[in-house]
Amino acid sequence: MTAAATAPGVAAGVAAHPDRALDLVQLNPAAAVAAQPAEEPRKRAAFRSDIEGLRGIAVLAVLAFHSAVPAFTGGYVGVDIFFVISGFLITGLLLARPIGLRDFAARRARRILPAAAVVLVATALAGGALLDPLRGTDLARDLIASAGQFANWRFVGQQTDYLGAERDPSPLQHFWSLGVENQFYLLWGVLLLGLARWLTGRRRTVAIAVATTAIGGVSLLLCIRWTAGSAPLGYFSTGSRLWEFAAGACAAMLGSALARWLPRAGGSGRPVGWALRLLGWGGAAAVAVAVFRYDRNTPFPGSAALLPVLGTAAVLLAGPAHRALGAADVGRLLAVRPLRAAGRLSYAWYLWHWPVLTIAQARYGALPWTTLVALTAASALPAWLTMRLVEQPLRYGSSPAPRRGLAVGASALVIPLIAALTLGGGTVRALGDTGGPVAVPAGAVDGPALLAPGSRVLSLTPSLARAREDFPPGRGCEIALGADSSPRCLFGTENSPDRIVLIGDSHAGQWISGALALAEQRHWALEVLVKPGCPLATLTVRNNVLGRTFEECDRWRENTLTRLATGPKPRLIVMAGLNRYGSQAERAEGWSRTLDRLSAIGAPLAYLGDTPMPGKDIPTCLAASDGRSDACFFPRETAFEQDPLLDTGLADRYRVRVLDLGPLLCPGTGPDCPAVLEGVVLYRDSGHITDTLARVLAPRLDQGLLPAG
Repeated sequence: MTAAATAPGVAAGVAAHPDRALDLVQLNPAAAVAAQPAEEPRKRAAFRSDIEGLRGIAVLAVLAFHSAVPAFTGGYVGVDIFFVISGFLITGLLLARPIGLRDFAARRARRILPAAAVVLVATALAGGALLDPLRGTDLARDLIASAGQFANWRFVGQQTDYLGAERDPSPLQHFWSLGVENQFYLLWGVLLLGLARWLTGRRRTVAIAVATTAIGGVSLLLCIRWTAGSAPLGYFSTGSRLWEFAAGACAAMLGSALARWLPRAGGSGRPVGWALRLLGWGGAAAVAVAVFRYDRNTPFPGSAALLPVLGTAAVLLAGPAHRALGAADVGRLLAVRPLRAAGRLSYAWYLWHWPVLTIAQARYGALPWTTLVALTAASALPAWLTMRLVEQPLRYGSSPAPRRGLAVGASALVIPLIAALTLGGGTVRALGDTGGPVAVPAGAVDGPALLAPGSRVLSLTPSLARAREDFPPGRGCEIALGADSSPRCLFGTENSPDRIVLIGDSHAGQWISGALALAEQRHWALEVLVKPGCPLATLTVRNNVLGRTFEECDRWRENTLTRLATGPKPRLIVMAGLNRYGSQAERAEGWSRTLDRLSAIGAPLAYLGDTPMPGKDIPTCLAASDGRSDACFFPRETAFEQDPLLDTGLADRYRVRVLDLGPLLCPGTGPDCPAVLEGVVLYRDSGHITDTLARVLAPRLDQGLLPAG
């Protein structure tokens, strides 16, 4: 992963979509409702320079966050600011001037999609030229999702952890928020325009208020629940974000009432005006606290998003005080020219900066934050050109006819799709054959060589096109993060009274094929008890995807140990797992508690030492180096951690048979470990071995874990 994806304040880039949602970006819904005697005064009243400045604050926070600028550790809350602004503006527009659904869709398509299409096509061209074929294949899929406005659901499906991901972020990962915006527009447009068609007057206002409150309340509950249960679902899904738009909508409706009442209230309205002034400053302070105090470890959005969301709504609601009473509110600060300039450029600047950062780091490696800032600043130039040559001409100069706007939108969808298919076809050809079974060479039973005598590999095995997908069988055995018990998961001779149990996390699951070969040779069953991210050693850990303490892991471990203790005794229990949870002392103590439980079962115990950790995506690295087997070495000093069973005598104390394959996979005493050994690609990602390697190593497992007889 690049530095921009791992450093605090950059993580995989929590990208806010600073979409200027309306044709009248600074439209004040309150002022739009209030009657004005003439056209010019109405335009002046409708203009909200503070909203333009607020957009500038939001986009600068996001850009600083992505560039790893120190102190902006919570800059990702810019996404919440933009969502609230969008809900405020679109609700004010539709309340003030209901239009047809077709006209509404045409306006949105003309406003949002062309600039996005330009960036998508440019990213496809840059990715095809600068990225390796594997990243190009991923980019082609992301292009399709981004052009189709469902990128947020693609990243939910990938279980992407935006605040702490462990793989390189997509150059288009920031398009998740554009998908959320457009899905919100569809829902809100149908809802408000439908209510405007069937209801009038007070009944319509009440119906809209009730619908907004209900949708917002349900969405907030889902947001809190999903953030606790699955960070990707909580972060990327539309359902967990609707309440932020609803908060803006409520501010728009309340602001409309205030704008009508304050000019008529006279002196009696001044206390309300001063209260609004304090509310505005309080909202600005809340946003600032979130920007500078939140970080990648803050469970987000969840209840933590209430601070920036309500703060933004307060700033928007405080606007009528400045216009009606002349109070020195926070709007004066937000309306300064630099912030307004950033706000005008925000949409295009946001679209351009993230592909520039991610592609640069994919090409040249991790970059310091000062370089990231320079690249972000440089991306303002194509952003400005896009704004002047694409956004503004289509927004103001194109025909207002709905069919013209829809045609522009359709073109903006089709052109990136063509670019995606072209890029995808080129990368597939570059990677070579992706079909057919993988030919697994025979592995040595012992000794320093990986392969058996006489066995040769003429090309990389598995191929680079297959390496990332070279998973072990029975991936369904690796239960979901929220599950706390394993299903019945048997391989081999399933009805055999004798069975081997493979237990641990995903680093145990990577050995299924090797353990299965051992069981099949004896006509035994293999039972798999695996939970990703969950150490078998008894210690509580934090899960970054869940964004909290991994309570389900503790329950799963307890349930699994109880299940083994109360069920038929296995012929062998094979333990394995990632050796990087907690401190060395915590690991040793945790293993002691677990081994006390397992040794009481009375079955033989065996332990597979953890495999080396490359710390980088090996197939991607090999693809970038044209598949050279001598490329993608990684440091020996970071490849291994001290193992309590191997280094502290725990294995002897509990009579555990140990097989440590680390010296075989990282031979010699040099400073580096290889990614390819004797033609076999060792790793399918940044830390798991390929299933091909597991099958090559099966003879060693047979001899090392359960000798004949």
